[in-house]
Amino acid sequence: MIGMITRLFARGEPALTEAGPRDAAAIATLHAASFRRGWSDGEFERLLLERNTIAHRAMTGRTLHGFILSRLAAGEAEILSVAVASGRRGRGLARSLLNLHLRRLAGLGASAVFLEVDEDNEPARRLYRRAGFREVGRRPSYYSQGRDRAGAALVLRRDLV
Repeated sequence: MIGMITRLFARGEPALTEAGPRDAAAIATLHAASFRRGWSDGEFERLLLERNTIAHRAMTGRTLHGFILSRLAAGEAEILSVAVASGRRGRGLARSLLNLHLRRLAGLGASAVFLEVDEDNEPARRLYRRAGFREVGRRPSYYSQGRDRAGAALVLRRDLV
């Protein structure tokens, strides 16, 4: 009974905080559920140990609902991955993570942020467009989408200054 009451009151908005190496397994699990080719726990752990990697997570208790991960170099940043659990999509969580992350990158001195997005991923494209990203390049046949088809990656940029 107490567990049920606790769950009822814990359904609020997830807390947005920085992610670290201890989050690697949970992030890898969410990444694998969100993309065709998931990255391993070890890959995420190595990334999260690097000084130039910045990561944020959305958590309720011990449950990971979303994350965003970037690499910072020479005053520019590249968003490497963003994922939100399927049950939390469409409620603004990715937008909240992205806004927090962009503020942190600007605070660390990044003047521009780049990312790649599958041209067929309309929800992600809409998120980035609303956040002020613009298309600056295209990589044809970048994402494998089955036996006979590969989708283009759109290279997007947003200036932070």
